[in-house]
Amino acid sequence: MISEVTMPSMGADMTEGTIVKWLKAEGDQVSRGDKLAEVETDKTVVEMEAYAEGLLRKIVVAEGNLVQVGTVIAFIGDAGDEVPEVAETAAAAPAEESAPAPAPEPTPAPAAPATPAPAPTAPLASQGGRVKASPIARKLAAEKGFDIAAIPGTGPGGRITKADVEGFTPSPQFAMSGGRSPITIDGSDTPLSSMRQAIARVTVKSKSETPHYYVTHEVDMGAAMNFRRQLNEALAEAGERVSVNDMILKATTNALIKYPKWNATFDGDKLIGHSSINLGVAIALDQGLIVPAVMGIQNMSLVEISRAVRDLGKRARGEGGSLSQDELTQGTFGTSNLGMFGTDTFAAIIVPPNAGIIAVGAVKDKPVVKDGQIVVGQMMNATISADHRVGDGAEAAVFMNEFQKNLENPIRLMM
Repeated sequence: MISEVTMPSMGADMTEGTIVKWLKAEGDQVSRGDKLAEVETDKTVVEMEAYAEGLLRKIVVAEGNLVQVGTVIAFIGDAGDEVPEVAETAAAAPAEESAPAPAPEPTPAPAAPATPAPAPTAPLASQGGRVKASPIARKLAAEKGFDIAAIPGTGPGGRITKADVEGFTPSPQFAMSGGRSPITIDGSDTPLSSMRQAIARVTVKSKSETPHYYVTHEVDMGAAMNFRRQLNEALAEAGERVSVNDMILKATTNALIKYPKWNATFDGDKLIGHSSINLGVAIALDQGLIVPAVMGIQNMSLVEISRAVRDLGKRARGEGGSLSQDELTQGTFGTSNLGMFGTDTFAAIIVPPNAGIIAVGAVKDKPVVKDGQIVVGQMMNATISADHRVGDGAEAAVFMNEFQKNLENPIRLMM
């Protein structure tokens, strides 16, 4: 029996996708679960899996074409099956070369000015508007409070040198302005990329339809940081290394194992449970944010989680492969970490249809009271954004308490 292969939806926000590359050719044998094609979405390139078995009888949509979700892109079936007549979408042809523009009419050269033009008072800028200056000239200008762009350069191509800065005498007008050139702000519109538009749709949908609430715990990370240091010393010879974020993922996983309600999805009159914990990891790309999942993380050790996250990050950035459809669409809970930016506390937006997401900030030295004494503690704030349809505040607090215990007693992370 012939089976249609359609452009899949890689998330609730996806409306169209591009066939980047067919991984099977017409006539190839295809098994269920085989990687059939690479599909580019608004967010990234994903390997599309086959959901039927047989021969790849016909490719309908050629590489390089953008089609709507649900569009038939190929047929899988037996050798004797009749393939339906469907108009093929050929690869886009290269644009025709435009005819050369006619040569402009010659115009007379302007008359030479009676007096020579004044010397420039500001240096030439390199391509892109950046002023050309040596590093030491920039440093010296900053120390003197001079705007580097206001200093004439005498070096090659108008480059500003140290001697130019040392010999620069601000004009009265320059001094009255505070030594700075007028600041202009670019007020032009910025077109949004397709990925940023997709992020906008998902976040609006989440905040509009999911009743968020937030519970924050302050976690004493002293024992966890000491544990990490000792563990990394032991792993050094094997070339392995565990990050703070790896420990956060393991602590979240162990909490979800104990309280699986938060690994469920709200669905009207019931919660849909999930037999696997697919933990989402927020990854910032140049184009925007994605939250691919570490699949089946409940069966991974701390070191295995570390390896999986590094691999996920590389593939998210297009290094050594691409993300799978399941990794982008089958997450069951989320995590987000802004600690590397020095952030103390923040609350993340839940990724639909998850029940929650934990957001963590930086580990920072703070004064804390222990045994009646003020000492320096290594503290981290963690906030769960929770779906109130799945659980109430007290339940989220119990869950966060378990998360906190896992980090404050790091031997639990080895269980």
